[in-house]
Amino acid sequence: MQRRVQLLALGGSLGLLLGALAFQYIGGMAPCALCIWQRWPHVVALLGVGTLVWPNPVLALVGAAGAATSGAIGVYHTGVERSWWEGPSSCTAGGDLSGMSAQELLDQIMAAPVVRCDEVPWDMLGLSMASWNALLSFGIAALWLASLRLRS
Repeated sequence: MQRRVQLLALGGSLGLLLGALAFQYIGGMAPCALCIWQRWPHVVALLGVGTLVWPNPVLALVGAAGAATSGAIGVYHTGVERSWWEGPSSCTAGGDLSGMSAQELLDQIMAAPVVRCDEVPWDMLGLSMASWNALLSFGIAALWLASLRLRS
């Protein structure tokens, strides 16, 4: 039973990564900086695959921590999308433009990323991709933690 739960957790992280890549490369939706930040913890969570070869609770904890970190970034990203708080200045709109010369403004525009973190490019049932990632990632983290309590 423990192995099945761990396989489910691994499949969840892999599925979220593949889904994000599909939206990017098949759907043509370029990711923003926060979207990329949400992917890397799932790569870390996939290190939990080692538990299938070498049953070690530390690897399951690494998987749980990776998935939970991605979930936390997803919550932060959701807040940025919904204007609950400001996101990184490198990928959100706004800011104080007073006192800038035309050249400085042009330089800032030219250096700005194409994809903004504070816009929702896709949603399902009223939740953005960042929100779905948060929910699913916390579920994956719970699976990793549940696997620690189960015996093979």
